[in-house]
Formats: sequence, structure tokens, C-alpha cells
Amino acid sequence: MQIVEYEDKYLESAKDLLVELEEYIISIDKDNLDQLHPEYRDKMFLLDLKEVNDNNGKCYLAIDNNSVLGLIIGYIRQYEQHDYLDFKCPKSGVISELITTKDSRGKGVGKMLMDTLEEYFKDQGCEYSYVDVFAYNTNGIRFYDNLGYHTRMETKIKRIGDNNDN
Repeated sequence: MQIVEYEDKYLESAKDLLVELEEYIISIDKDNLDQLHPEYRDKMFLLDLKEVNDNNGKCYLAIDNNSVLGLIIGYIRQYEQHDYLDFKCPKSGVISELITTKDSRGKGVGKMLMDTLEEYFKDQGCEYSYVDVFAYNTNGIRFYDNLGYHTRMETKIKRIGDNNDN
């Protein structure tokens, strides 16, 4: 297996992986708020690539025998002027997507992708790496905890509308 930087020849495989990730998120979403919009497959990865291109980011793929086993997408965090009012704003990398195929989970593919992106962030002078993980994704939380990540912020949600309010 090797980790390579994204090339257009992997476009369809990358789109498929993001769909697989979204389907998994939908399956564990206790709030039933996530969805797989009909345009998701065609648009989401391209939006991720735009974020990569606009923010000095990278997309890496795990490849084995010409098959894509996983992908990771990350970029350098950009701060707004007001961010400096209450935050030191260290140079940081943001991991926006990480997915491995179901068959390759637990085999070190995700860790190899993380190591590669973290090394890129270090080479860019980043002091921190951030990742958001869905609260119901206990496997993801455990994975990131095992890599030394910890919770800094939490988002709380409460349904305040009637079930009949649409």
C-alpha cells in the first residue's frame, strides 16, 4: 500500500468514498438531520478540493493494487481579524475528511493517512491539527483519541420545535 497525493484519475473513487462516509454518518445520526442530497456525490468532493486549493491544503489517498482504500483531506486554517481578539491563533491544520473503505478499517490505513497529513502540516509550520468528529461516531472518536487528539470544544443540540413543525 502507498499514500499518494490526489490525482484526477481517482475522482470517481474519491466521490464514492465520501458517499460511503455520508451513508455511515446517516446510519448513526440519532437526530436524523444528516442526508444524502441527490447532488452530494457530484458536488461534495469538488467543494472539498476547492477548500484545499484555496487554503494551501492537501488530499491524500491510500492506494493498493490500483484500488483506493481511503482518503484524507486537510487544509491550513485561515483566521479572520476578529479571531485574534480572544484567541492566539496558532498556525493550524484542519482535517476536513477522513474515510477508509469498510474492508480496510482496522488495518492501519487511517493512521497512515493521518501521519501523512500531519507531516504536511508540520512542514507548513503548523503547531496544531484540528478535526471535527460527529458525536455519535464512537469509532471515530476512539480512533482520534488513540492518536492523541482531545476534545477542546463541544457542540450541544436541543430540539425546540414541535415534531409537526416542518
